[in-house]
Amino acid sequence: MNVGKDNIIVKKSYSFALGIIGLYKTLVENKKEFVLSKQMLRSGTSIGANINEAVTSESKKDFIHKLSIAVKEVRETGYWLNLLKDSEYITEENFN
Repeated sequence: MNVGKDNIIVKKSYSFALGIIGLYKTLVENKKEFVLSKQMLRSGTSIGANINEAVTSESKKDFIHKLSIAVKEVRETGYWLNLLKDSEYITEENFN
């Protein structure tokens, strides 16, 4: 089932998650970095999962709650990406 398949936020969060997965694979395979990248993977893929839950929420309150969690995951993912950039595991280009 493709819940929200025409929803731009669902599409963008899914695409972002695929990018995060690709970056995670690169970090593990090429840089042998396992700790920061795993945290980034968890929060970066959680964004879309929470957005998908929001799309099928049972109430307005539930919808707002799920999107609020997604926003928190966005902030956390940004934190891990900044750490990876500033510690030179990823380039400025990969960061952007």
